[in-house]
Amino acid sequence: MKKVIFALSLVAASTAFAQSIKLKGSDTILPIAQEEASVYNKSGKGSVSVTGGGTGVGLAALVDNTTDIATASRKIKMEEKIKLTEAGKKVKEVVIGKDALSLIVNPANKVTKLTREQVEGIYTGKIKNWKQVGGDDINIVVYGRESSSGTFEFFKEHVNNKKNFASTVLAMPATGAIVQSVAQTKGAIGYIGMAYDNAKVRQLAISYDGKTYIEPTRANAKSGAYPIVRPLYVYYTSNNEAKVKSFIDFIMSKDGQAIVDKVGYLAL
Repeated sequence: MKKVIFALSLVAASTAFAQSIKLKGSDTILPIAQEEASVYNKSGKGSVSVTGGGTGVGLAALVDNTTDIATASRKIKMEEKIKLTEAGKKVKEVVIGKDALSLIVNPANKVTKLTREQVEGIYTGKIKNWKQVGGDDINIVVYGRESSSGTFEFFKEHVNNKKNFASTVLAMPATGAIVQSVAQTKGAIGYIGMAYDNAKVRQLAISYDGKTYIEPTRANAKSGAYPIVRPLYVYYTSNNEAKVKSFIDFIMSKDGQAIVDKVGYLAL
């Protein structure tokens, strides 16, 4: 009888240890989160389910208590912190890696480089045709992320000089949709997390001083030469710390950081 009770206790302890964790948020971080969760789930330490939707969506879910971890490609806003405080929650922040943001065009486009000011002109609607920046006489079709995206927020602040986008910018629900749209549209331009780059689109070199143009390569991003690099975050609340700690520790471990690099981002 004692053996049976002991065995049941072990099962209960194992079940309690193997936590079921929900992770939601940044579309940029989605490839990292999916791969980290896949490896972690096989370890038997717990079960992590991953969904995207955007940084704002993830942080709103953290407020609503419908996710255990929110992923974010920009820092949490003060109003989001206030909502968590009002809900009686203390938020914890962890930087899990870095990402370089790149501008992409259709491979048929002969433009290979732009200044930051030219990019701003395109996204504010002042530059409407590729011939204005040394390209063919073809209208520019501009793609971006929707406003709930952390990538949208970061791009607007650090590349677009905090200027509002033109009403003609086409807001896409996911980064993959931008890649697909630019690949299919000759005059298109869009911005993506560098790990989403593929052979169907072409990345542009960018200059912040109007003289030196830097290619968005991993080496340039790691060295600091490429100017559009940002930290990637996970957020959770202190009341859930015990539940999520094992998974967060895994992401920050040597194996977890190797996954960040493998997926195409920059490990810490």
